[in-house]
Amino acid sequence: MKATISSVMHPPENFYHLIPREEVKSEKAPRYMSQFREQVKQEQKLNKASHRTMGPAKVEVSSPDKFLKKHSKEPKLPEKKPFSYREVLPRKPSIPAKTEQLLAGGHAQRDFVRRNAVENIKAVPRKPEPASVHTRHGDKELLENSGLVPKYIKRKDYGKVPEYLKQRQEELRRAQEEYDRYVKKKRKEEAMMQLSEEERQDILHSLTPRCSLSTPALSVPEPPPAAAPPLASESMTSR
Repeated sequence: MKATISSVMHPPENFYHLIPREEVKSEKAPRYMSQFREQVKQEQKLNKASHRTMGPAKVEVSSPDKFLKKHSKEPKLPEKKPFSYREVLPRKPSIPAKTEQLLAGGHAQRDFVRRNAVENIKAVPRKPEPASVHTRHGDKELLENSGLVPKYIKRKDYGKVPEYLKQRQEELRRAQEEYDRYVKKKRKEEAMMQLSEEERQDILHSLTPRCSLSTPALSVPEPPPAAAPPLASESMTSR
C-alpha cells in the first residue's frame, strides 16, 4: 500500500504511546573559559584609567591671585627700534665735486676710437651662413635646418650595422644551430642500425639452414600456363 499524505501527517493510534516515558535531558558541554581571562581584565582596567576625562584634573591648580587677565595669552612683539640703512648696507662714498682735483692715476689716458679701429682692421671677416633661396622674391632658408644638408653622414655609426640587427642575427644563428642539432639527433635515433660485413655474413649463415628446412613445406605448385586465345582469323574460318 502506498502511504497517503493524511496517514503520514496523522498516523494511526497505538497503545504504546500511552505508556509514560522518562524525559531525557541533554547535557550541555562545559563552557569554555580562557586561562588568560583575569590577565585581560587587569590590562583593561589599567588602560581605562588613561582615557578618563571626568573628575578633577591631576595638575597643580594656580592660586586665586593669579587669575586669567585680558590679553594675557596674546603673543608679545619685540620692542620697536629705529631702522637705518647704514646698519644693513654700508654707505658708498659720495661723488667728488667739480672743484676737487682728481688724484694721480685716477683718469686713464685711452684712445678708444683708435683701439676700436685697430681691432676692426685685424678682425677676420665673418663668413655668411649658407642658405637656399626658394622663391623669386629672395626668401631664404638656412641650409643647416632645412634638411638639404646630409648631416647624417657625419655620425660616428654611419655605414655600420646597428647593434639590434647584430643581436637578431646572433639569435637566428643560435636557433638554426639548435634546430640542426635536434634534427640530427632525431634522425640518428630513428635511423636503422648499419651492420658490418662480418655481422651480416653471420646472420645469413644462421638463416640458411632454416630456409632449407622450411622450403618444401612452404612451396606451392605453380599453376599450368593458360592457353593462348585463338586468333580472329582462326575463329572466322571455323565458322
